[in-house]
Amino acid sequence: MPIQGTKIEENRLDWLTNGEANESLEDAGNELILSDEDVVRFQVGEIFTHMPKEEVENRLESMKEEADKKLERLEEEKESILAQMTELKKIMYGKFKDAINLEED
Repeated sequence: MPIQGTKIEENRLDWLTNGEANESLEDAGNELILSDEDVVRFQVGEIFTHMPKEEVENRLESMKEEADKKLERLEEEKESILAQMTELKKIMYGKFKDAINLEED
């Protein structure tokens, strides 16, 4: 697989991982809305700590914003890589015609 193909695959895996994390943050936020507790457990690293519900809401919101920004950046990287791959394919097919196959299997 060409280098650009490897980059696009890494990008896809990062996007999936971050998408799942983003969904988990969304689920946690929804659960928090349903909770009527003033103090809730929140994971910090490998431990859980008791925190005020409002502070956890703020942290979840900021974590979700960061995840959204990262997903946006990954999408931009993907588009850039795909554009580069398209340009390289044009050059290679122009040079080698049908003697080369650059399509993914």
